[in-house]
Amino acid sequence: MYSDLMAPHLQAFFADYLTQQRRLSPQTIASCRDTFRLLLTFLRDQTGVEPSALRIADIDAPAVLSFLNYLEQERDNSVRSRNVRLSAIRSFFRLIALRDPDSIGIATRVLAIPTKREDKKLIGYLTRSEIQALLAAPDQSKWSGRRDHALLLTLYNSGARVSEITALKRDQVCFGASTFLQLHGKGRKERTVPLWPETAKVLKAWFRELGEPVDRMAFPNARGKPLSRHGVEYLLKRAVKSATRSCPSLATKTISPHVVRHTTAMHLLQAGVDIATIALWLGHESIETTHMYLEADLEMKEKALGKLDPIEGEWRGFQADDPLLEFLSSL
Repeated sequence: MYSDLMAPHLQAFFADYLTQQRRLSPQTIASCRDTFRLLLTFLRDQTGVEPSALRIADIDAPAVLSFLNYLEQERDNSVRSRNVRLSAIRSFFRLIALRDPDSIGIATRVLAIPTKREDKKLIGYLTRSEIQALLAAPDQSKWSGRRDHALLLTLYNSGARVSEITALKRDQVCFGASTFLQLHGKGRKERTVPLWPETAKVLKAWFRELGEPVDRMAFPNARGKPLSRHGVEYLLKRAVKSATRSCPSLATKTISPHVVRHTTAMHLLQAGVDIATIALWLGHESIETTHMYLEADLEMKEKALGKLDPIEGEWRGFQADDPLLEFLSSL
């Protein structure tokens, strides 16, 4: 008979279920950890019960819904973030349903909480002149500038995720007649991405400067340790600030490492590369994910519109002739 305390179930969730049974990535486990840190802190503030003393019954559907509202209204989290937190809680309660049959009712009600629909905004990306200004921004007379230039060029060339770039080791760059990266991506998927001759030249010079051994990080920080995600965001922000002087349009855009990834995809699409190849290039799980680049390319839509003949004649809309139909038309 399992305890009705939450603590032992939560320990099993992280120590066995996520790591052993599902073998999820460290990034996914860290996201689940952050969810339960927030949830337990929220419940302590609301009920006065310490996290280690919480019972499964304390985390019923109303409590979870209250937590989700707190995330959106008080922490100003996006709908997407809210849904990520709910996904982690659902995963935990699926385990609860298996481990504690007495709590199946509570688990079922939590699992029935729906994900919230979110607005799908067009992706942001940079023009060719903007990305060129960004790549030219680092001061290459300094060690950090040469590193930043090599990193940003590799990031743009490969379309890699920031987690893939921060974990990249020098022996994952294969030089030869054709130079390519061996990336270990999301979902434990491996892929290879070709590099331009210019990127290969820059990386060769950068690796020579780093010296031996070749299995070290490709883009270390000043202490020789791997760059963090925040470190990459900081150096990108610094490059954007410098590049804005020569390319003022950068000041109007929100630029992150993921926007550089979007830029790679959009430039491939605009160059005529098919959507399936772009999906493989980026390491997308499904080609449907890659369709968002088609939606964002206004130039392609304008070309498609130019192939259509305008509608001739007058267009007449629906006219309501009944109070109920008029009500429906007003919605």
